[in-house]
Amino acid sequence: MIHFPDAAAWRKACAHDATLHAWEGAWSVSFAITSGSDTAVFNVVNGKVQQHEGRTPAFTLAAPTAVWTKFLQEVPPRHHHGMFAMHYRVPEFAITGDELAFMQHAHVVRRVLEVGKWLAHGYKGPTPASLAPRDGLRPIPEVTGRYVPVTLGHTTYQIYYETVGTGRDVLCLHTAGSDARQFHGLMAEADVIASNRLVAFDLPWHGKSPPPEGGIPGSWRLNTDLYVDLIMSFVAAAGLEKPIVLGASMSGEICLELAYRHPEAFSGIIACEACEKIERRQTSWAAHPLVNQAYFVPEWIRALCAPQSPAEYQEAIAWHYSQGGPSVFFGDIAFYSGDWDARDRVHKIDTKRCRLFMLTGEYDYSCTIEASEATAKKIPGAVFKPMPGIGHFPFAENPPLFAEYLLPILRELG
Repeated sequence: MIHFPDAAAWRKACAHDATLHAWEGAWSVSFAITSGSDTAVFNVVNGKVQQHEGRTPAFTLAAPTAVWTKFLQEVPPRHHHGMFAMHYRVPEFAITGDELAFMQHAHVVRRVLEVGKWLAHGYKGPTPASLAPRDGLRPIPEVTGRYVPVTLGHTTYQIYYETVGTGRDVLCLHTAGSDARQFHGLMAEADVIASNRLVAFDLPWHGKSPPPEGGIPGSWRLNTDLYVDLIMSFVAAAGLEKPIVLGASMSGEICLELAYRHPEAFSGIIACEACEKIERRQTSWAAHPLVNQAYFVPEWIRALCAPQSPAEYQEAIAWHYSQGGPSVFFGDIAFYSGDWDARDRVHKIDTKRCRLFMLTGEYDYSCTIEASEATAKKIPGAVFKPMPGIGHFPFAENPPLFAEYLLPILRELG
């Protein structure tokens, strides 16, 4: 059975960790990690981990030893691969104490846990910046980028989009709080772009698509009608002819809505990490004035990736999420886990008018395989397939593996 290291050795390794060292500054916190009857206390003063226990912990992460043993495995089972995954899906795991202090320092706690896992496997320091497998540098595709104006009502949005490849258009929709860079890995897959032209755009307020003129920072709120109108208006403005549409997470949800409202507009729909309703994913901490969004939001989504996904892709996802504007992620989740509720209409989707494929990753703890499959069963003719070894961001976190699931569908769609 794998156990966390001795508390003193753990603190010493953290005190010399390059990642934690980079975050040193005018902040202090004390917290504890409890495994069964064993507790390790970490006292951080001016951003430096002390080698003594120090003051009373502001918050504690606690779980039975059996739960932490699963977390400490080289490749943990699903729902045990990250602290927010456990917080969300493992009842025996608890975070007690000052919740604000935890959310403010979630990135620090996550790193301390990584150092503990590294030591638990008998590895010597220093701990690498990421414990995920590293295959090398991410390939950068040769994209063509341009802007197109999209007008809805009295508002005009300057929408940035990128294209690569030749053949049929595949419209690629990014996830909440991110942008079209999520598709760069897939855009570098030669087999995908050989007969498909990938088209990926940034929603307004995201990536290179600016706010509309007069837009108030922090005011972005996405809803189903606005999302559909933006997509359909972009398709028209960019001159796309019956594209295949691909999305995941919130863009997987809107794929289902597109299948319901506009089936004739698309040659096929591939909805990843989608179901009829998502609960409990909105968090006020993503827009809290005392929580640094650039640190917190990447932590909130980090454990949605599968632990096997290559580090270079996982870190790119986290980096993209650190760059969102004020409350942009929060405004997207207002749709993803708020406005979106298709329980009254998914069964009305007509797959004879447009083929619908649903794919969901094994490690997605937000929209689980079970949730996606249950929705697919309500849609006559929908094809559902689970994706072992992938999480919530299939095209972004492991493009080569996702391509193995995607290419047969693209071929089937002709």
